[in-house]
Amino acid sequence: MKRWKQSLAACVIIAAGMTLGLVTVAQETQKININRASIDQLIELRGIGPILAARIVQYREEHGPFQSPEDIMKVKGIGPKTWGKNRQRITVEDYDAREGTDQ
Repeated sequence: MKRWKQSLAACVIIAAGMTLGLVTVAQETQKININRASIDQLIELRGIGPILAARIVQYREEHGPFQSPEDIMKVKGIGPKTWGKNRQRITVEDYDAREGTDQ
């Protein structure tokens, strides 16, 4: 009986770990529009904490929307390493650079 309880407990722990892993994978594959994201959403990017997230918001308020995802590197403190960690997750979707408007 004791062995059965230990096996059940191990299965529960493994299942919980797998569920958390799936949530993490889902979060890491969700695109984040840096022209619209809040500070809380920007913090979901790897290597971006509250200070860098606030700088991203401040940059777009002062300079207008980012025209390409790579433009995030124009923000002080964000360089090629941070860009490389997040390049698959960053988008500026619906931005029309010719007119400077969102579609």
